[in-house]
Amino acid sequence: MEERLKPMDAEQLRESAHRMVDFIADYYKSIESFPVLSQVEPGYLRKLLPDSAPDHPESLQQVLEDVQAKILPGVTHWQSPNYFAYYPSNSSIAGFMGEMLSAGLNIVGFSWITSPAATELEIIVLDWLAKLLNLPDDFLSTGPGGGVIQGTASEAVLVVLLAARDKFLSRIGKSSLNKLVVYSSDQTHSALQKACQIGGIYPENCRVLKTDASTNYALSPDLLNEVISQDISTGLVPFLLCATVGTTSSTAVDPLPALATIAKRNGMWFHIDAAYAGSACICPEYRPYIDGVEEADSFNMNAHKWFLTNFDCSALWIKDRKALIQALSTNPEFLKNKITETLDGFTAVWCTKSSAVHQKPH
Repeated sequence: MEERLKPMDAEQLRESAHRMVDFIADYYKSIESFPVLSQVEPGYLRKLLPDSAPDHPESLQQVLEDVQAKILPGVTHWQSPNYFAYYPSNSSIAGFMGEMLSAGLNIVGFSWITSPAATELEIIVLDWLAKLLNLPDDFLSTGPGGGVIQGTASEAVLVVLLAARDKFLSRIGKSSLNKLVVYSSDQTHSALQKACQIGGIYPENCRVLKTDASTNYALSPDLLNEVISQDISTGLVPFLLCATVGTTSSTAVDPLPALATIAKRNGMWFHIDAAYAGSACICPEYRPYIDGVEEADSFNMNAHKWFLTNFDCSALWIKDRKALIQALSTNPEFLKNKITETLDGFTAVWCTKSSAVHQKPH
């Protein structure tokens, strides 16, 4: 038994990894032959697998045979060229090879000292991506803001809402949570509603404004103005406006410049959710779709949509990183170290930011 439980050595890893790559390569070679939508019935897999975990290990070949016979029939093939649901196929050979390298190194990068390259590479690459999108300099790490990778746009909008909430409450008092109001269209992703629930925003203070075909299902600035005026007149505090570039249901694009003007006039946090279509805006001919981002407080797009990057990689930029740090930072003993305590300025802020945003629950 001891012999069988010994970990792979380097040569066994090499042999097994080659076989795994061969399996994946064969899958991609034949992916068009699979029905895009899985044809199985609910509960199919329980009939094919034992009731408890095996007592003895199986060979890699046996595992791959099980995957071929039992798992692939239950897969909806998102990477198939015939797949046209939800949003575009999001992977590539380069993408999953990068995942292999990342998984092999298995870095836990919740602070600078746990893996300096992880923190610094994230900062640098998100600056590259911000420049490709022609984002304002304020969103670069060399300015007051910067970028940080989230898992999904749902995480990004939650992080932003918490930062905005705490920024407003620090100004008007923590007892005023019941006065804070969030605005969006009825095409905005449901992630915003979930973020409001998690962030303690009162359900009756979530303004989901109706859209229709006359605006191509984009949020109407006139309607937004009207609703904000009504809320202010009753003593409520408009604090966050979420606009979308490429809604999930209708690919609607909200009029960012007009909405930015309204948000600025009312002192609101302006977030742009470009998870779906933002990546296309690296192309000069599509860049005008995010005109108005100059006035935004935060901007998010998903690299795992159209950038051939494996799920999950959602890029979030924020104009004032201090707001994010103050809302999410903790400083327990296990995060303290001589390096981050002696650094100052730019590096210290970003090391704190990394641990604040990426710290995982125990």
